[in-house]
Amino acid sequence: METGSREITCSAKFLQMKRLIGILPLLSALFFLSAAYGSAGTLAQFRTTVGDIDVELFDQDKPVTVQNFIRYVNSPAYTNFQLIHRWSPDFVIQGGGFFVLNRYATNQGISFLPTFGAITNEYSVGPTYSNVYGTIAMARNAGQPNSATSQWFINLSTNTFLDSRDGGFTVFGRVVQGTNTLEKFRPPYTNSLNQANIGGPLTELPYLGTNLIHDALIYVDITLLKVAVSTSEGGSRSISWNSVSNRLNRVEYTTNLPPSWITLATTNGTGGRFTLTDTNSANSRAFYRVRIDY
Repeated sequence: METGSREITCSAKFLQMKRLIGILPLLSALFFLSAAYGSAGTLAQFRTTVGDIDVELFDQDKPVTVQNFIRYVNSPAYTNFQLIHRWSPDFVIQGGGFFVLNRYATNQGISFLPTFGAITNEYSVGPTYSNVYGTIAMARNAGQPNSATSQWFINLSTNTFLDSRDGGFTVFGRVVQGTNTLEKFRPPYTNSLNQANIGGPLTELPYLGTNLIHDALIYVDITLLKVAVSTSEGGSRSISWNSVSNRLNRVEYTTNLPPSWITLATTNGTGGRFTLTDTNSANSRAFYRVRIDY
């Protein structure tokens, strides 16, 4: 991967860089949905150092790609140890490739994220989605369409040339809220973003401020709370999730995108499986999420 290039590739190199650790408490949340007469995509939240991004995943249209992505979320590879390791202004931000082993240690290195097997390229499977601003797609090796594993990227511009390169780069979701966070990676840069070249695949490493230290790296947390939604014959919907003990668990819903979340119920978690029923027929095509107050 070369600085300033328009290639979306992933590398299997293992890197060490001393004095780079991260200490950033991040809130994790899951968004999931169901509808009575059809379904929209899973909603996932990317909580980053510079803001949050809500992404709708195209479960039905790109099932292999979305299932692969969720598998990494469940592993949990995409926790707040993960880095946005590439920032190419007006092109992409890229993650899912590197993480910090122990954010609380000194002389900490950056490691390559372990991967599962490569997946089949689904660009031409079902509806085709173009690599336009605000879409998320899978990175892969140049010239190898079926080589995507863990690395994802979000388009910061209209990159339609990626649609025809080596069978196309599979778009499997879109940003539905948080474009203000994406705009921080586009000029003019108002939040002191800088770029470092430390060699290998980390030639466009973003960081905040002027000193390349652990607190300056851009961390991202993508985790799931295993929310499930089922619909009864009468049209009511049951929302179930693994509650977080000793914390306030908020069940929220929205009937539109971009989402405007409305509280359905709040409850103190016990660590067990909770189930809540929504009998409001007006919510038959609603998105649901469970949010934890930390």
